[in-house]
Amino acid sequence: MTVIPWNRVKEILAAIQEQRILVIGDIMLDQYCWGTVNRISPEAPVPVVDIGSESIRLGGAANVANNIRSLGAEPWLVGVIGNDGYGRRFLDEMKIHHMSTDGIIIDESRPTTIKTRIIAHHQQVLRTDRESKKRISKKIEQQTIDVIRRLAHKADALLIQDYNKGTITKDLIKQVTGLAQQYRKILAVDPKFDHFFSFGGATVFKPNQREVENALGFKIEDERQLQKAGEKILKRLQCSYLLITRGEQGMALFDRKGKVTHIPTRAKEVYDVSGAGDTAIGVLTVAHAAGASITEAATMANHASGIVCAELGIFPVVKEELSREMKLAVQERKESC
Repeated sequence: MTVIPWNRVKEILAAIQEQRILVIGDIMLDQYCWGTVNRISPEAPVPVVDIGSESIRLGGAANVANNIRSLGAEPWLVGVIGNDGYGRRFLDEMKIHHMSTDGIIIDESRPTTIKTRIIAHHQQVLRTDRESKKRISKKIEQQTIDVIRRLAHKADALLIQDYNKGTITKDLIKQVTGLAQQYRKILAVDPKFDHFFSFGGATVFKPNQREVENALGFKIEDERQLQKAGEKILKRLQCSYLLITRGEQGMALFDRKGKVTHIPTRAKEVYDVSGAGDTAIGVLTVAHAAGASITEAATMANHASGIVCAELGIFPVVKEELSREMKLAVQERKESC
Protein backbone atom coordinates (compact mmCIF):
# COMPACT_ATOMS: atom_id res chain seq x y z
CA MET A 1 0.00 0.00 0.00
CA THR A 2 1.31 3.46 -0.93
CA VAL A 3 1.69 5.73 2.11
CA ILE A 4 2.87 9.31 1.68
CA PRO A 5 5.20 10.57 4.46
CA TRP A 6 3.46 13.13 6.68
CA ASN A 7 5.87 15.98 5.87
CA ARG A 8 5.24 15.39 2.18
CA VAL A 9 1.45 15.42 2.75
CA LYS A 10 1.76 18.82 4.44
CA GLU A 11 3.84 20.15 1.54
CA ILE A 12 1.27 19.07 -1.03
CA LEU A 13 -1.71 20.38 0.96
CA ALA A 14 0.03 23.74 1.37
CA ALA A 15 0.85 23.93 -2.35
CA ILE A 16 -2.77 23.11 -3.25
CA GLN A 17 -3.82 26.49 -1.80
CA GLU A 18 -2.07 28.24 -4.69
CA GLN A 19 -3.66 26.26 -7.54
CA ARG A 20 -6.25 27.46 -10.05
CA ILE A 21 -8.13 24.65 -11.81
CA LEU A 22 -10.33 25.18 -14.86
CA VAL A 23 -13.21 22.68 -14.57
CA ILE A 24 -15.27 22.09 -17.73
CA GLY A 25 -18.29 19.83 -17.86
CA ASP A 26 -21.91 18.95 -17.27
CA ILE A 27 -23.44 20.99 -14.46
CA MET A 28 -26.26 19.72 -12.28
CA LEU A 29 -27.98 20.10 -8.96
CA ASP A 30 -28.54 17.22 -6.55
CA GLN A 31 -31.76 17.54 -4.58
CA TYR A 32 -32.39 15.38 -1.52
CA CYS A 33 -35.83 14.86 0.02
CA TRP A 34 -35.47 13.33 3.48
CA GLY A 35 -38.40 11.53 5.09
CA THR A 36 -39.90 8.46 6.74
CA VAL A 37 -42.10 5.57 5.61
CA ASN A 38 -44.96 4.44 7.83
CA ARG A 39 -47.38 2.91 5.34
CA ILE A 40 -47.89 1.50 1.85
CA SER A 41 -49.96 3.49 -0.63
CA PRO A 42 -53.52 2.20 -1.15
CA GLU A 43 -53.21 3.28 -4.78
CA ALA A 44 -50.23 1.07 -5.67
CA PRO A 45 -47.82 -1.26 -3.84
CA VAL A 46 -45.31 1.51 -3.15
CA PRO A 47 -44.19 3.18 0.09
CA VAL A 48 -45.56 6.58 1.04
CA VAL A 49 -42.67 8.83 2.06
CA ASP A 50 -43.52 11.65 4.45
CA ILE A 51 -40.99 14.34 3.52
CA GLY A 52 -39.53 16.13 6.52
CA SER A 53 -36.82 18.22 4.90
CA GLU A 54 -35.10 18.99 1.62
CA SER A 55 -31.57 20.00 0.66
CA ILE A 56 -29.79 21.08 -2.53
CA ARG A 57 -26.15 20.36 -3.35
CA LEU A 58 -23.88 21.14 -6.28
CA GLY A 59 -23.57 18.12 -8.58
CA GLY A 60 -21.65 16.90 -11.61
CA ALA A 61 -18.82 19.19 -12.68
CA ALA A 62 -19.95 21.65 -10.01
CA ASN A 63 -19.28 19.00 -7.35
CA VAL A 64 -15.79 18.52 -8.79
CA ALA A 65 -15.23 22.28 -8.50
CA ASN A 66 -16.63 22.30 -4.97
CA ASN A 67 -14.18 19.58 -3.92
CA ILE A 68 -11.30 21.61 -5.31
CA ARG A 69 -12.56 24.71 -3.47
CA SER A 70 -12.94 22.84 -0.18
CA LEU A 71 -9.24 21.94 -0.29
CA GLY A 72 -8.34 25.63 -0.53
CA ALA A 73 -7.66 25.91 -4.26
CA GLU A 74 -9.54 28.14 -6.71
CA PRO A 75 -11.82 26.41 -9.24
CA TRP A 76 -13.07 28.14 -12.37
CA LEU A 77 -16.20 26.29 -13.46
CA VAL A 78 -17.37 26.39 -17.09
CA GLY A 79 -20.67 24.79 -18.05
CA VAL A 80 -24.29 25.30 -19.09
CA ILE A 81 -27.51 25.78 -17.13
CA GLY A 82 -31.05 26.68 -18.10
CA ASN A 83 -32.90 29.95 -17.57
CA ASP A 84 -35.18 28.50 -14.91
CA GLY A 85 -35.74 28.31 -11.17
CA TYR A 86 -33.20 25.56 -10.68
CA GLY A 87 -30.67 27.53 -12.72
CA ARG A 88 -31.13 30.50 -10.42
CA ARG A 89 -30.83 28.19 -7.42
CA PHE A 90 -27.60 26.84 -8.88
CA LEU A 91 -26.14 30.35 -9.17
CA ASP A 92 -27.16 31.04 -5.58
CA GLU A 93 -25.40 27.87 -4.40
CA MET A 94 -22.25 28.86 -6.27
CA LYS A 95 -22.24 32.22 -4.50
CA ILE A 96 -22.85 30.55 -1.12
CA HIS A 97 -19.74 28.44 -1.74
CA HIS A 98 -17.76 31.51 -2.83
CA MET A 99 -17.19 30.27 -6.39
CA SER A 100 -17.16 32.48 -9.46
CA THR A 101 -20.12 32.21 -11.85
CA ASP A 102 -18.31 33.99 -14.71
CA GLY A 103 -17.94 30.72 -16.65
CA ILE A 104 -21.60 29.69 -16.41
CA ILE A 105 -23.46 29.88 -19.75
CA ILE A 106 -27.26 30.23 -19.69
CA ASP A 107 -29.05 28.34 -22.46
CA GLU A 108 -32.67 29.36 -22.99
CA SER A 109 -33.43 26.13 -24.88
CA ARG A 110 -32.66 23.57 -22.17
CA PRO A 111 -33.47 22.97 -18.50
CA THR A 112 -30.99 22.94 -15.66
CA THR A 113 -30.19 19.30 -14.88
CA ILE A 114 -31.49 18.22 -11.48
CA LYS A 115 -31.38 14.80 -9.86
CA THR A 116 -33.89 14.29 -7.05
CA ARG A 117 -33.31 11.52 -4.53
CA ILE A 118 -35.99 10.45 -2.07
CA ILE A 119 -34.34 9.20 1.15
CA ALA A 120 -36.23 7.35 3.87
CA HIS A 121 -34.61 5.85 6.98
CA HIS A 122 -31.12 6.46 5.51
CA GLN A 123 -31.93 4.54 2.32
CA GLN A 124 -32.63 5.83 -1.18
CA VAL A 125 -36.19 4.94 -2.16
CA LEU A 126 -36.38 6.66 -5.55
CA ARG A 127 -34.38 8.91 -7.88
CA THR A 128 -35.79 11.11 -10.61
CA ASP A 129 -33.79 12.98 -13.29
CA ARG A 130 -34.98 16.12 -15.05
CA GLU A 131 -32.59 16.97 -17.87
CA SER A 132 -31.86 17.30 -21.56
CA LYS A 133 -29.15 15.12 -23.07
CA LYS A 134 -29.16 16.93 -26.39
CA ARG A 135 -25.84 18.25 -27.65
CA ILE A 136 -25.55 21.95 -26.90
CA SER A 137 -26.14 24.20 -29.91
CA LYS A 138 -23.26 25.55 -31.98
CA LYS A 139 -23.94 29.01 -30.53
CA ILE A 140 -23.71 27.81 -26.91
CA GLU A 141 -20.72 25.64 -27.78
CA GLN A 142 -18.88 28.66 -29.17
CA GLN A 143 -19.71 30.74 -26.10
CA THR A 144 -18.35 27.95 -23.91
CA ILE A 145 -15.15 27.64 -25.95
CA ASP A 146 -14.65 31.41 -25.83
CA VAL A 147 -14.77 31.34 -22.02
CA ILE A 148 -12.32 28.43 -21.92
CA ARG A 149 -9.91 30.25 -24.23
CA ARG A 150 -10.04 33.31 -22.00
CA LEU A 151 -9.16 31.33 -18.86
CA ALA A 152 -6.97 28.42 -19.99
CA HIS A 153 -3.60 30.18 -20.01
CA LYS A 154 -4.12 31.43 -16.42
CA ALA A 155 -5.07 28.01 -14.99
CA ASP A 156 -2.63 25.53 -13.47
CA ALA A 157 -4.60 22.57 -14.84
CA LEU A 158 -7.60 21.85 -17.07
CA LEU A 159 -10.17 19.24 -16.07
CA ILE A 160 -12.98 17.80 -18.18
CA GLN A 161 -15.89 16.12 -16.36
CA ASP A 162 -18.19 14.43 -18.89
CA TYR A 163 -21.58 13.02 -17.90
CA ASN A 164 -22.94 12.69 -21.45
CA LYS A 165 -25.47 15.46 -20.83
CA GLY A 166 -24.52 17.41 -23.96
CA THR A 167 -22.01 20.02 -22.77
CA ILE A 168 -18.89 18.11 -23.81
CA THR A 169 -18.74 17.90 -27.62
CA LYS A 170 -16.04 16.65 -29.97
CA ASP A 171 -15.24 20.18 -31.11
CA LEU A 172 -14.97 21.38 -27.51
CA ILE A 173 -12.69 18.44 -26.64
CA LYS A 174 -10.47 19.29 -29.59
CA GLN A 175 -10.23 22.92 -28.49
CA VAL A 176 -9.47 22.09 -24.85
CA THR A 177 -6.87 19.47 -25.80
CA GLY A 178 -5.19 21.97 -28.12
CA LEU A 179 -5.12 24.66 -25.42
CA ALA A 180 -3.63 22.24 -22.88
CA GLN A 181 -0.86 21.38 -25.34
CA GLN A 182 -0.32 25.00 -26.36
CA TYR A 183 0.06 26.24 -22.79
CA ARG A 184 1.66 23.01 -21.49
CA LYS A 185 -1.05 22.47 -18.89
CA ILE A 186 -2.10 19.30 -17.09
CA LEU A 187 -5.26 17.92 -18.71
CA ALA A 188 -7.28 15.54 -16.56
CA VAL A 189 -10.36 13.75 -17.90
CA ASP A 190 -13.22 11.87 -16.26
CA PRO A 191 -15.01 10.34 -19.28
CA LYS A 192 -18.33 8.75 -20.09
CA PHE A 193 -19.14 6.37 -22.93
CA ASP A 194 -20.07 8.75 -25.79
CA HIS A 195 -16.64 10.39 -26.08
CA PHE A 196 -14.53 7.75 -24.35
CA PHE A 197 -11.84 7.57 -27.04
CA SER A 198 -11.88 11.27 -27.98
CA PHE A 199 -9.39 12.44 -25.34
CA GLY A 200 -6.10 11.57 -27.00
CA GLY A 201 -3.04 13.11 -25.38
CA ALA A 202 -4.58 13.81 -21.97
CA THR A 203 -2.23 13.89 -19.00
CA VAL A 204 -4.41 11.60 -16.91
CA PHE A 205 -7.53 9.69 -17.93
CA LYS A 206 -9.78 8.45 -15.10
CA PRO A 207 -12.63 6.09 -16.03
CA ASN A 208 -14.23 3.64 -13.64
CA GLN A 209 -14.06 -0.08 -14.30
CA ARG A 210 -17.59 -0.36 -15.67
CA GLU A 211 -16.90 2.43 -18.17
CA VAL A 212 -13.73 0.63 -19.26
CA GLU A 213 -15.62 -2.64 -19.71
CA ASN A 214 -18.34 -0.92 -21.78
CA ALA A 215 -15.78 0.85 -23.97
CA LEU A 216 -13.64 -2.24 -24.62
CA GLY A 217 -16.45 -4.79 -24.79
CA PHE A 218 -15.20 -7.30 -22.22
CA LYS A 219 -15.48 -7.92 -18.49
CA ILE A 220 -12.50 -7.41 -16.20
CA GLU A 221 -12.53 -10.45 -13.96
CA ASP A 222 -8.86 -10.87 -13.05
CA GLU A 223 -5.53 -9.06 -13.02
CA ARG A 224 -4.61 -10.28 -16.52
CA GLN A 225 -7.74 -8.73 -18.01
CA LEU A 226 -7.17 -5.53 -16.03
CA GLN A 227 -3.63 -5.31 -17.43
CA LYS A 228 -4.93 -5.94 -20.95
CA ALA A 229 -7.55 -3.22 -20.57
CA GLY A 230 -5.02 -0.70 -19.29
CA GLU A 231 -2.59 -1.39 -22.11
CA LYS A 232 -5.31 -1.05 -24.76
CA ILE A 233 -6.50 2.32 -23.46
CA LEU A 234 -2.99 3.74 -23.05
CA LYS A 235 -2.04 2.65 -26.56
CA ARG A 236 -5.16 4.09 -28.14
CA LEU A 237 -5.26 7.42 -26.27
CA GLN A 238 -1.54 8.00 -25.83
CA CYS A 239 -2.27 9.61 -22.47
CA SER A 240 0.51 9.89 -19.89
CA TYR A 241 -1.39 8.09 -17.13
CA LEU A 242 -4.51 5.99 -16.76
CA LEU A 243 -6.30 5.66 -13.42
CA ILE A 244 -9.08 3.08 -13.30
CA THR A 245 -11.27 3.36 -10.22
CA ARG A 246 -12.59 -0.02 -9.13
CA GLY A 247 -14.97 0.55 -6.20
CA GLU A 248 -14.21 -1.74 -3.29
CA GLN A 249 -11.12 -2.99 -5.14
CA GLY A 250 -9.54 0.45 -5.00
CA MET A 251 -7.69 1.95 -7.96
CA ALA A 252 -5.23 0.80 -10.61
CA LEU A 253 -2.73 3.37 -11.90
CA PHE A 254 -1.00 2.72 -15.25
CA ASP A 255 1.81 4.65 -16.90
CA ARG A 256 3.18 4.47 -20.45
CA LYS A 257 6.26 2.54 -19.32
CA GLY A 258 4.07 -0.42 -18.38
CA LYS A 259 4.12 0.10 -14.62
CA VAL A 260 0.89 -0.68 -12.73
CA THR A 261 0.33 0.54 -9.17
CA HIS A 262 -2.55 -0.98 -7.23
CA ILE A 263 -4.04 1.32 -4.59
CA PRO A 264 -6.39 -0.47 -2.17
CA THR A 265 -9.58 1.29 -1.11
CA ARG A 266 -9.54 3.36 2.07
CA ALA A 267 -13.32 3.32 2.54
CA LYS A 268 -14.15 1.71 5.88
CA GLU A 269 -17.93 2.13 5.69
CA VAL A 270 -19.75 2.80 2.43
CA TYR A 271 -23.08 4.59 2.83
CA ASP A 272 -23.27 6.24 -0.57
CA VAL A 273 -20.90 6.24 -3.58
CA SER A 274 -22.59 9.31 -5.12
CA GLY A 275 -19.96 11.89 -5.93
CA ALA A 276 -16.97 9.67 -5.15
CA GLY A 277 -15.75 9.87 -8.74
CA ASP A 278 -16.11 13.66 -8.71
CA THR A 279 -14.02 13.83 -5.55
CA ALA A 280 -11.38 11.51 -7.00
CA ILE A 281 -10.81 13.47 -10.21
CA GLY A 282 -10.87 16.81 -8.39
CA VAL A 283 -8.32 15.81 -5.75
CA LEU A 284 -6.17 13.95 -8.28
CA THR A 285 -5.95 17.00 -10.54
CA VAL A 286 -5.34 19.67 -7.93
CA ALA A 287 -2.73 17.56 -6.09
CA HIS A 288 -0.85 16.78 -9.32
CA ALA A 289 -0.97 20.45 -10.29
CA ALA A 290 0.46 21.28 -6.84
CA GLY A 291 3.55 19.15 -7.52
CA ALA A 292 2.46 15.75 -6.23
CA SER A 293 3.69 12.83 -8.29
CA ILE A 294 0.91 10.97 -10.08
CA THR A 295 1.17 8.16 -7.50
CA GLU A 296 0.95 10.64 -4.62
CA ALA A 297 -1.99 12.39 -6.29
CA ALA A 298 -3.84 9.10 -6.90
CA THR A 299 -3.22 8.05 -3.29
CA MET A 300 -4.68 11.31 -2.01
CA ALA A 301 -7.66 10.91 -4.36
CA ASN A 302 -8.21 7.41 -2.98
CA HIS A 303 -8.23 8.70 0.61
CA ALA A 304 -10.61 11.51 -0.32
CA SER A 305 -13.04 9.14 -2.07
CA GLY A 306 -13.08 6.90 1.00
CA ILE A 307 -14.09 9.86 3.14
CA VAL A 308 -17.05 10.93 0.99
CA CYS A 309 -18.32 7.35 0.62
CA ALA A 310 -18.94 7.33 4.38
CA GLU A 311 -21.49 10.15 3.99
CA LEU A 312 -25.08 9.81 2.77
CA GLY A 313 -25.50 12.24 -0.08
CA ILE A 314 -22.96 14.37 -1.92
CA PHE A 315 -20.40 16.17 0.22
CA PRO A 316 -17.06 17.70 -0.79
CA VAL A 317 -14.01 16.51 1.09
CA VAL A 318 -12.46 19.25 3.21
CA LYS A 319 -8.78 19.85 3.82
CA GLU A 320 -8.94 19.00 7.54
CA GLU A 321 -10.64 15.65 6.91
CA LEU A 322 -8.17 14.66 4.22
CA SER A 323 -5.25 15.72 6.40
CA ARG A 324 -6.51 13.60 9.33
CA GLU A 325 -7.11 10.57 7.12
CA MET A 326 -3.66 10.70 5.58
CA LYS A 327 -1.97 11.22 8.94
CA LEU A 328 -3.83 8.15 10.21
CA ALA A 329 -2.48 6.12 7.27
CA VAL A 330 1.07 7.11 8.24
CA GLN A 331 0.44 6.07 11.85
CA GLU A 332 -1.04 2.75 10.74
CA ARG A 333 2.03 2.05 8.60
CA LYS A 334 4.35 2.75 11.55
CA GLU A 335 2.35 0.45 13.83
CA SER A 336 2.42 -2.37 11.28
CA CYS A 337 6.20 -2.19 10.84
